[in-house]
Amino acid sequence: MDVRRAIPSLATATAYLFATCLFLFASSVQADDLPSFLSDIPPSELAPGADAYGPVSNETRVAPVLKGRETIAWAFLTSDFVGTTGYSGKPIHVVAAIDTDAVLTGVKLVKHSEPIILIGIPNSKMIALTEGYKGLDLKAEAATGGEAHDLDIISGATVTIMIIDDSLVRAGIKVARALGLGGLAPHLDQGPKREIDMTRTQTHDWGTLAGDGSVRRLTLDIGQINAAFEDTADARAAKRPEPGEPDDTFIDMHLALVSVPSIGKSLLGEAEYNNLTKWLKDGEQAILVLGRGVYSFKGSGYVRGGIFDRIQLIQGDNSVRFFDKQQRRLGDLATSDSPSFTELDIFKIPADAEFDPAEPFRLQLLAQRAVGAVEKTFLTFDLGYKLPEQYLLPVAAPVVINSATDEAAAKTALWQRIWKDKAVEIGILGAMLLVLTGVFFFQFQATANARVFYWFRIGYLSFTLVFLGWYANAQLSVVNLLALAGSLRSGFTWDAFLMDPLVFIQWFAIAAALLFWGRGAYCGWLCPFGALQELLNKAARALKVPQWTLPWGLHERLWPLKYMIFLGLFGLSMVSMTLAETYAEVEPFKTAIILKFLRDWPFVIFAVSLLIAGLFIERFYCRYLCPLGGALAIPARIRMFDWLRRYKECGSPCQTCANECPVQAIHPTGEINPNECVDCMHCQVLYQSETKCPVVIKQLKRRAKTGSADLKMPLGQPPANHPNAKTSPVS
Repeated sequence: MDVRRAIPSLATATAYLFATCLFLFASSVQADDLPSFLSDIPPSELAPGADAYGPVSNETRVAPVLKGRETIAWAFLTSDFVGTTGYSGKPIHVVAAIDTDAVLTGVKLVKHSEPIILIGIPNSKMIALTEGYKGLDLKAEAATGGEAHDLDIISGATVTIMIIDDSLVRAGIKVARALGLGGLAPHLDQGPKREIDMTRTQTHDWGTLAGDGSVRRLTLDIGQINAAFEDTADARAAKRPEPGEPDDTFIDMHLALVSVPSIGKSLLGEAEYNNLTKWLKDGEQAILVLGRGVYSFKGSGYVRGGIFDRIQLIQGDNSVRFFDKQQRRLGDLATSDSPSFTELDIFKIPADAEFDPAEPFRLQLLAQRAVGAVEKTFLTFDLGYKLPEQYLLPVAAPVVINSATDEAAAKTALWQRIWKDKAVEIGILGAMLLVLTGVFFFQFQATANARVFYWFRIGYLSFTLVFLGWYANAQLSVVNLLALAGSLRSGFTWDAFLMDPLVFIQWFAIAAALLFWGRGAYCGWLCPFGALQELLNKAARALKVPQWTLPWGLHERLWPLKYMIFLGLFGLSMVSMTLAETYAEVEPFKTAIILKFLRDWPFVIFAVSLLIAGLFIERFYCRYLCPLGGALAIPARIRMFDWLRRYKECGSPCQTCANECPVQAIHPTGEINPNECVDCMHCQVLYQSETKCPVVIKQLKRRAKTGSADLKMPLGQPPANHPNAKTSPVS
């Protein structure tokens, strides 16, 4: 092939791929706020006959929907009023309009990132279901706690639909109350609020707890559940009754608020209650849910997507759904007279759920029945709960933080609790860094046995990918650096950075490593996406996938791309951090590592394309496109030492290391470019190789021939005054 023709062709293809990806990312640049969404929605679609929108109110975050000069409705964005996070970990944005009678006049699903929807469920079906909420009477919803309408479920997207339903009802009621629509008024305090008496620690038996209401119960037998489905309008459900005798237990579910000391110690026991208090952070509460019977209150949603889709906690206008990280199994109850249960689970209620343990609440159970091959129908049943009076005290006067010192102390206590909760993960990361530091300081000894070092590196990269990446989600990003720069401009504090201990520790370690070894300590060993690329490439080599070596001239000209990307992102961050974060999607880390490819298809295609390119060109993304690598390479030039050993013959005449360098970081003249080196240490393995390094082979022959005393030393390690000894110069 003509190299002169190949270079422009490859350069053009690379530039085209990069430009296409930037276009895909740029197409999603839009502020997720009400004005930006309203600009794409005709007013008549939110309120019949409307022809314009008024300005968005800064106080209520709603916009008047106008017909001529008359306001006939008010538009709002659900995510402005309630949490709407779905499976993707990102909000589901819905714009709706409400009239003076507190009735929804129009609803639009404007933005979501739900992976379940994107892989098999048409978006048009989701849009149609969301628009079906038009006409919902929020007065009735407020009176019944959101139970005045039937929930229409799409099989395969149960949780997503429930989130949309919940956010629409709760946000709509909040807007109606804020504006006084339909006669709904804001909640008023009804006397002094109550708080839990944390000094009451007496323990009681099961009979006492069940008798005074500390433990509440919901029981359904098979006859009742069959009758309930028969009463629905769906004849298919009636034709598929639950098998069993009418008196057999369908579900016997019990509920208790175990974050209350007396209840928790009675049911869990002293040791398990102490574990619970360590698990809960300030402001968090916990409930114990017990179940037996043929129906499970947990279901399988938490296995597939990490969320328990059969239960939700409801208090007033707020609801809480539980994820797997908010759940712990309980082995057995501490009460000797309690019934036996097949399911015993503790669920954590997060502090931001606006949950008041002193107020009544209910646990809603979603009972489902298959009515077709993939279709299901659903009914809901409520288990009400009110904490008995003996556990409550009048609320104490709020603690007011009056000084900067007290504020700093509160923030310090918060991040210290977070670090304590992640003690195990921190210990594992510390061990990883300790092992890696030892390898770097004693790299000559570590690379003495090529086979042992090869499998050590494979194992280390695998652990980096699985533990740091897919388990701990501790993938670093150029966004971290942009956020740091923004913090330095606006007033730097450590608190925000200390909230994520694994990320903080890695950055601290990187700062030290840059002084000693350069960027390779992270890029070559601790980056989960880099590890994924290298492991896939090694698998490709094992399968005889051809490896491409770019011409040195083209390779050298593609190096600067990553620096240009970083500088572009840095410049954007000076203008708009939101815009910079959007374009930082040039990093495939979020797609491949954090979200495990459960994203919109353009992001998945981009990440997979980079990984496919890496099958033929090892660490293709690291070499040419990674802005984080480019950012780390800039300060890495101040490193104090050159650790990689070289011979005088390296580069002239020997090209072994240059030809075998996995990332082509060695110039044809023999110098190692520290800005591009990922410290894989393959050149140090070759430095001691008795079969590949010409200098070592020459030493062996000379030793065999002369037995010279000055050569009685480890192979590949010339004496300090030997003419062959040299270190790697900085290019």
